[in-house]
Amino acid sequence: MDRFFRLKELGTNARTEIMAGLTTFMTMAYILAVNPGILSTAGLDFYSVFLATALAAGIFTIAMGLFVNFPVALAPGMGLNAFFASTVLASAATDTPISPAMGLTAVFISGIIFIILTVTQIRQLLLVAVPDSLKHAITVGIGLFIAIIGLKNSGLLTVAVQPVNDVPAGQFTNLLGFESVFHIGSLEVPGVWLTVIGLFLIAILMVMRVPGAILIGMVLITILAIIVGEVDPAKALQGQTWTPNFSELNFWYFDFAGVIEVGLISVILTFTFVELFDTFGTLVGTANRAGVMKNPEEGRKKVGKAMFVDAVAVSGGAVLGTSTVTAFVESSAGIAQGGRSGLTAVTTGVCFLLALFLAPLVALVPSAATSAALIIVGVLMMQSVKEIDFSDLVYAVPAFLTITFMPFTYNIANGISFGIVSYVVLASVANLSGKTGKGKYTVHWLMWVLAILIVARYVFMGAA
Repeated sequence: MDRFFRLKELGTNARTEIMAGLTTFMTMAYILAVNPGILSTAGLDFYSVFLATALAAGIFTIAMGLFVNFPVALAPGMGLNAFFASTVLASAATDTPISPAMGLTAVFISGIIFIILTVTQIRQLLLVAVPDSLKHAITVGIGLFIAIIGLKNSGLLTVAVQPVNDVPAGQFTNLLGFESVFHIGSLEVPGVWLTVIGLFLIAILMVMRVPGAILIGMVLITILAIIVGEVDPAKALQGQTWTPNFSELNFWYFDFAGVIEVGLISVILTFTFVELFDTFGTLVGTANRAGVMKNPEEGRKKVGKAMFVDAVAVSGGAVLGTSTVTAFVESSAGIAQGGRSGLTAVTTGVCFLLALFLAPLVALVPSAATSAALIIVGVLMMQSVKEIDFSDLVYAVPAFLTITFMPFTYNIANGISFGIVSYVVLASVANLSGKTGKGKYTVHWLMWVLAILIVARYVFMGAA
């Protein structure tokens, strides 16, 4: 095991890797319930999606560990599953409704596109083309994105658009200068104060350098939640099945003829665009955090292999019956716990496969426990901000836009998109002006291609 996963070379050991894998699983386990809940609104069976979610996360996370030796887990992506559901639902009232089978077919085709882009080394070129300042900004932005997920899921952060009137879907509301859509949650709500306790508990354990601090904190908060009645074990176990019924799996649930007839080109391209940058951002962010990019050449090779596994997982997840499977930002929780090798991913993957038989127990872990862990991970990923030269506005402005657009628009791809376009514009202007020295800022040709595609995408397809 030590030789296969190169544990000593990576400065880790089996115990640390297993603990990190368990931590990653605990922070990702919510997807086992959330993904079926979202996709079931689009007409897919809840239990079928649960099976697909657990199988896809287990199989492809283990593949990431065995073939890439990378501590990153994969599962159906949040945001992409919401886009899937909204696309199907929004089409119901049109003359060309999109069925769930057509949606899964679109995801499958986008995965094939990713495999082609990866095999031809186009995706890997991103690692060379994107400047270091943007790479570090992506890490920081994802950290804030993770933190805001934790704050929102726990209720510690609440979002209120208007205090009295409901705002129709698709419309916006103007706010006065002193108004805000963000508010602190009520400490009278058990989930909120449990999150606060969990936050301080994990932080104290980490300050004391206790091994497995994040995982231990999550377990203790789960026990406390049961004691105070926030989690009811009897209710969580009621009506649950312990033995998976694979006959209900939506295996190869496709409708290629329907896709051709309806014409889902824009949907396929949107899936491809968002997944391209989501995966790039996640892999670069986690690779930086895990220290993989300290050796740029080796780091690029490893991330390139990870991109291939991710591409196969997109189509593979669709075959199993779920929306886009992608690298998960929550993998940072395991990396923060010390995970450095593929053994972390293998451990996480095995946990997802075991979850097929222990589904009721997953419900015992409250959002307060996972939310506290995610906030702490956000703190750790903020450390990369010191690597950004904010005294140089050519780097500072794109980095700032990348960092802020991720959490505030709740979309990793938006942050990367604005960062890329702004860097291309500012670096080119600076080079042409001659005031900063001829050719001081490198603008890779792929950055120009991406900037043009990004602008075209937002102009013709709008925001996802």
